[in-house]
Amino acid sequence: MTNQPDLEERSDYAAVGGGPAIAAVVDRFYELVVGDDQLTGYFDGVEMVRLKRHQVALVSQVMGGPVGYEGRDLRAAHAGMRISPEDFASVAGHLVTALTEAGVERPIIDRVVATIAGTEGDIVEARPAAG
Repeated sequence: MTNQPDLEERSDYAAVGGGPAIAAVVDRFYELVVGDDQLTGYFDGVEMVRLKRHQVALVSQVMGGPVGYEGRDLRAAHAGMRISPEDFASVAGHLVTALTEAGVERPIIDRVVATIAGTEGDIVEARPAAG
């Protein structure tokens, strides 16, 4: 019997390479998002270093890492931004691209996407009904 930890008990955070790997994914993610004409306007005047730091903490927490997200709650952070379901889907797609390019395994990507999908109600603002 070996002293190797059971692979099933290893967190997604550890499986992808921990903090440095997640920081690289977040950097690539924001390259994609800010380079997207549909999304770039959301980031005008935003302090990207701070935003990336919060995103690394959030993704780390989602992946079971030892880092806890301590930023504003997602609803408050996105209030008034008028983010559409299409914009949300584009951002999620860029996250999938960044994770895929980094070589993250599909089951881990699927778990991250499922968690992110659960935040849509806090990020997307309902449009007033046309009257």
